[in-house]
Amino acid sequence: MPKPKKAGESQLRLVPSVDQLLRTDAAAALRESVGTRRLTAIARLAIAEIRALVLAEQNAVSVSSNRTAATLLAQAVRLIENKAKSDSLTGIKHVINATGVVLHTNLGRAPLSKAACEAMTVEAARYCTLEYDSVTGTRGRRAARVESLLTQLTGAEDALVVNNCAAAALLILSVLSGDGDTIVSRGELVEIGGDFRVPDVMANSGTRMVEVGTTNRTSLADYRGALNEGTRLILRVHPSNYRIVGFANSPTLRELANLAHEANLPLYEDAGSGVLEDLGQYGLADEPVVRNLVTEGADVISFSGDKLLGSAQAGLIVGKRQIVERLRKHPLYRALRSDKLRLAALEATLEAHQRSAGLFEIPVLNMLSMTQGEIESRAKLIINRLSQNNGALHATLLAGESAIGGGAGPTTAPPTCLIALTHETLSALEIETRLRSSSSPVIARIAEGKVLIDLRTVFIDEESHLVDALRSI
Repeated sequence: MPKPKKAGESQLRLVPSVDQLLRTDAAAALRESVGTRRLTAIARLAIAEIRALVLAEQNAVSVSSNRTAATLLAQAVRLIENKAKSDSLTGIKHVINATGVVLHTNLGRAPLSKAACEAMTVEAARYCTLEYDSVTGTRGRRAARVESLLTQLTGAEDALVVNNCAAAALLILSVLSGDGDTIVSRGELVEIGGDFRVPDVMANSGTRMVEVGTTNRTSLADYRGALNEGTRLILRVHPSNYRIVGFANSPTLRELANLAHEANLPLYEDAGSGVLEDLGQYGLADEPVVRNLVTEGADVISFSGDKLLGSAQAGLIVGKRQIVERLRKHPLYRALRSDKLRLAALEATLEAHQRSAGLFEIPVLNMLSMTQGEIESRAKLIINRLSQNNGALHATLLAGESAIGGGAGPTTAPPTCLIALTHETLSALEIETRLRSSSSPVIARIAEGKVLIDLRTVFIDEESHLVDALRSI
């Protein structure tokens, strides 16, 4: 006896097959850019959504559906087009950073200099002298030039490069104190963006963390009292993304170095961002100059490559030759070492620092050096270009502040001039969404019902794209 048909079963028969969807003109147009395999997977997802929708309507007795095979196929086509577009937006692509946050972690932190980009694409992208000495024709040492530049710029005896600053900390702690205790102040057990926590890195290195002092005050006597036969290292961590002010105190680096050396222990300074030259004139007096840390007695220092140094992501290690050589020979180093592309970018950036040309060639330093007046002049020109449209978008000048970002200079807010945007019919969120969805996505910020554009972080050659995006609203 045949089974009775369920209500809505006829509607399910109208759902197109995956093969039918893939034979449409829209699918053919997508195939070249998306690829057959990915397009097939997207088509399966689209058909599954259509079936789920039809079933939901079938189970809702009060809902009547007038869908046809043609309308369901059209809906499936729209789904694969939207999903393919969403796929393309999830990858890495260029955006215009109009937030005024110089080291924007979500946007890739330090933008690379022209020389660094050329070094990656021209010198390193194909075959290169990564571990080859073209003078002798023999095998060379990876990162030899970068390490040499780092020692010259910091005054350290030796240097090493790994893939990020957390990797540098993990390597140093594992090698120097993995079988013993590491003394650290409670006020320095920081968490940085991306869930990087100093205690977690220490735990994974194998060392036993010995906390001393309090959150706001730690004395030299606290460190001395924690010394024992199992102590292998004294660690000092620069509080990258916060500052303790008021009733606060901690030993100087030189005092800690003297204590460590009296106990025949190494002193490790995690410098966070780390800078190669004094940036006090830009309000960054709290950021330690790596050369000074070497002079004051730190035995090994780690800092980032993609922050105030202005290059690619990397963990840079400088210090005593004996210590750095131990790190280089440890098996963990091979798992953490840098690739040719970031080494090429680092080399070009460090060469700019060596020539004292960083202020002009390295985008981060150039952005920090911009005055409020310079930014205001650029902003006025853009507003004049927009005023020629006589549209519903209104742009005015507004005094404001930029930000350093990236866990550097948390108390530093360089004065800037903002372009404040309002619209006769669109909300601030709608303006921001349209800018973010433009062909050259513009990332802005919203405050007090206005969309704010800070040209400090917008490159000169991006201004035309910015104006086009604004005119399209």
